[in-house]
Amino acid sequence: MSEVSPIRPALASLVAVLERAGSTEEPNEEIVGLTILHHGLQCAALLAASDPDDLELQVAGLLHDVGHVLRPGADDVHGAVGAEAVRPVLGDRVADLIDGHVPAKRYLVTVDDAYRAELSEGSLRTLAVQGEAMSDAEMAAFAGAAHFDAVVRLRRADEAAKDPAAVVPPLEHWLPTLSLLAG
Repeated sequence: MSEVSPIRPALASLVAVLERAGSTEEPNEEIVGLTILHHGLQCAALLAASDPDDLELQVAGLLHDVGHVLRPGADDVHGAVGAEAVRPVLGDRVADLIDGHVPAKRYLVTVDDAYRAELSEGSLRTLAVQGEAMSDAEMAAFAGAAHFDAVVRLRRADEAAKDPAAVVPPLEHWLPTLSLLAG
């Protein structure tokens, strides 16, 4: 008799969180009709177009805001909450990318004067609780971290993925990729 992998139920639980995200408005955004799921689907689609060979980055884009579903109101730590939830299922890199998307916003605001002007009103509000611009030490540590380039691409896609009318592949499109990465 073969043992049932603990990954399969964990993946099913993660997909259930994504399904719940389909009925949860993206917090902190005044964009009517933008759910956490649709935002994640847009982000994943943008990353699939820009980085077609990086499935982990695409899946991180899909899941980057699940922390908002798991712990509503935790704007400052939603990346860490999401990373903790996906790490045992999808591995360290996907989790690290999700965890890094919040400090990536702080980094980009610090190093790119034009980036702050690209932020939505909601992103500007959460930036305040997330720590605003980085110190020199924080910037050096972040820029030297593993996956730096990918997490910055994730952050830029995150900000661009806020069109409630965008037509993107549905969650079902991502199920084979999630299953593949879950091993």
